[in-house]
Amino acid sequence: MTRTIYLTGEAKSPSNNPITTQWGLFFVGLVVDTETHVIQATDCTATLTLTVEFVRELVVGRSLLEEDALVESITDRYHGSSQKALAAAVRAAAAAKYRDLSALPDQES
Repeated sequence: MTRTIYLTGEAKSPSNNPITTQWGLFFVGLVVDTETHVIQATDCTATLTLTVEFVRELVVGRSLLEEDALVESITDRYHGSSQKALAAAVRAAAAAKYRDLSALPDQES
């Protein structure tokens, strides 16, 4: 049976970004399978539905353990004004929360 957990990551988006006006920070929520470490579902505090759909395309099905590749995909393909905030929020969920919860060794070792 699959065991999933829900994680969030947050980051500051640019001050002129509608996300900052509406929510204050950029948030991303991830549902992760703890056996495979694969992201099953995601949502984020974007103001456009198309942005949310594109973020889903970028991260769903990817391993949270492959943090650098995941962030690289974001920086290569997502060119919205909240690009850095999205990458930082995903990194915060992956590094700060998931690895701590999973007691996984640092992947850079």
